Amino acid sequence: MSLTPYCHTFIALGSNLENPTQHILQAFDELSKLPASRLLTYSSLYRSAPVGRLDQPDFINAVALIETALSPQVLLNTLLTIEQQHGRIRESLNAPRTLDLDILMIDDLQCKDDNLTLPHPRMHQRAFVLQPLIEISPDCHIPGKGAIAQFLAACSEQRLEQVKENDIK
Repeated sequence: MSLTPYCHTFIALGSNLENPTQHILQAFDELSKLPASRLLTYSSLYRSAPVGRLDQPDFINAVALIETALSPQVLLNTLLTIEQQHGRIRESLNAPRTLDLDILMIDDLQCKDDNLTLPHPRMHQRAFVLQPLIEISPDCHIPGKGAIAQFLAACSEQRLEQVKENDIK
């Protein structure tokens, strides 16, 4: 995958274990310290109901935008290391987690290999990704799919609420 020196990359953040809000806030700080990268902006925090596996606590979610010169694979490995530092254990698909960091999009890059699919294959089906994404990038398009606004309308039945600033600890 050849990329321009600096790419705009959207990263989804999620947590529903062991003080989820603190995990997300700390992850913003860690994203700001990634090598060869710069944190450009991040969304508000959102509380969402779990998807897939419903017998778990609600999630706190957000989306960050970084500019990075890291290759997609190096970035992925770096994000996985941050997850592990937060105590992430991968038991099963959609299991509760202390921190989840997903690369959503890297510029207009489209790729699929054993470790990484871009754009993220389910992002267009999840209000907890689309709402924070539209907050920080209202005209955003998912490469190969279209404008995020059209997908957000289709997710209107998913429970999602913005966390009020005075509720953030």
